[in-house]
Amino acid sequence: MKPRIIVCGLGATGRRIFNLLKQQGADAVGISHSPLPQESPGQIIVGPLDSPATLQAAGIQSAQTLVLATRNDALNLAVLTQARVLNPQIRVINRLFNPALGQRVDQTLANHVSLSVSALAAPIFAFAALGNRAIGQLRLFDQTWPIEEIIIDADHPWLGLPLGELWDDPRRMLIYYLPQASEIDLVSAVVEGKTLALGDHLIVGRQPQPSARRRSLWLRWTKLITNLRQYRRYVSQVVWVSLILFLMIFTATLTYVWINQHITLVDAFYFSVGMITGAGGKEEVAEKSPAAIKVFTALMMIAGAGVIGICYALLNDFILGSRFRQFLDAARVPTRHHYVVCGLGGVGMAIVKELLGQDHEVVVLEADPENRFLHQARSLGVPVIVEDARLESTLKAANLERARAILATTSDDTVNLEIALTAQSLAPRLPVVLRCQDAQFGQSVQEVFDFESVLCPSELAAYSFAAAALGGRILGNGMTDDLLWVALATLITPNHPFRGQRVKDAARRADFAPLYLERGGQTFHSWALLETELQSGDALYLTMPAAELDQLWRPQSKEDAPWEPAGAVF
Repeated sequence: MKPRIIVCGLGATGRRIFNLLKQQGADAVGISHSPLPQESPGQIIVGPLDSPATLQAAGIQSAQTLVLATRNDALNLAVLTQARVLNPQIRVINRLFNPALGQRVDQTLANHVSLSVSALAAPIFAFAALGNRAIGQLRLFDQTWPIEEIIIDADHPWLGLPLGELWDDPRRMLIYYLPQASEIDLVSAVVEGKTLALGDHLIVGRQPQPSARRRSLWLRWTKLITNLRQYRRYVSQVVWVSLILFLMIFTATLTYVWINQHITLVDAFYFSVGMITGAGGKEEVAEKSPAAIKVFTALMMIAGAGVIGICYALLNDFILGSRFRQFLDAARVPTRHHYVVCGLGGVGMAIVKELLGQDHEVVVLEADPENRFLHQARSLGVPVIVEDARLESTLKAANLERARAILATTSDDTVNLEIALTAQSLAPRLPVVLRCQDAQFGQSVQEVFDFESVLCPSELAAYSFAAAALGGRILGNGMTDDLLWVALATLITPNHPFRGQRVKDAARRADFAPLYLERGGQTFHSWALLETELQSGDALYLTMPAAELDQLWRPQSKEDAPWEPAGAVF
């Protein structure tokens, strides 16, 4: 009997998770606050999500996993507490927008996994901007690897290449192989020396290559000088008023020296500054002068009071307000080979971190001066231009024409589309990555406007939620055709079904692809991995179909003693 998985909250993300679980053959039950006509009544429980009666009707006491998929952190936590009262051992996959809160809950509660849609979707957005056609992601060696599906055609450089050559390359991880003309698993194809033929499908994880960005002082000064034209509008008023003030002081100083040659230049300058600013000093310079000079002095006092007032107001707004921050941000905008992220929400901030982690330069455009992520982005050294990204002037200020790609990631699909179209009008060849809340609308936009990528965060994250619900700590996942693939690490215990087998033999029987093996501080990969015999304490990293994950908990024969999954997948 398959373990029951309950999906609580059937919004866009929850419904996608629910459908993926059913597609993979799981015993899934959904909980919704309103009826869903297109779903079978026996598979959907309608009622308050945090009600004990609703959870009991869904079979919470005997369920193995609960997926909390609503957009409300408070509601998800309320359902979590009710579920743990009714079933203290249930495994919970919790969607939380607050990553700090999720981390604390994970550390406090056993069998609790918090996932963030933004964090899960951000690497795919970043890969798309970098030019990778990623269908998923894989977390290995403290790096996020893009997972790509490759179809061998007549022009592909791998046509006729032995799979063994790809297997021996540590920069790639072979995940899945689907030959066009036969049925054979990946490991068997590698061992038997099969070559790639026309029409073969191959899923590969590629190691990301950090950008070789130079940080010389000369380049920083060059960037500052180049960007003078961008931030000139922020300081032009201050500069003009300051020039008028200095001109008045200079004129007054020369006038007093010309009228009274017994006055030194320093005394005249000192009096002029004090007279115009209102500070006073050396009044005898004007008192002993002719009447015309006294009238001139009075007029300069009146004009000086106005100019000083305006100057103080502009300086106060520039330094104490937001102008000075905008000045500094504009001065740090890269001149070329950078990425422009429009919209600093949860998804946008996660994308910024992902690109920075790969050592790329980023510029952020955000219209809301009160955005909660502004300080965090600036603390990472990212220049932020607080302007509307739909305007051509804003995109030009970000040096869009010489950027590598632009990502429109606001929470409004219409705004993202307008940003993308404006960007295309300025730089027609620039890759555009667009965020869409509605997956169907995104598909239509992709077909009509031919953008580089149009991605839906909830659609991308649903695969990870479904994979996590099916078991284990998931290191990555991907979707090809109707098959969900997951990457995970399994600890070989004394009763593990793979113990005592060579990796290649276990892989052939269970239809998984081994990635690498850790044993006593050593790492085995490539050909050495296939010949290694699995021992207790080994950590085997692998990929396999999500529907086959139960093999990691299922003994090979009736004589094999059962073993606990809590220590097997970590």
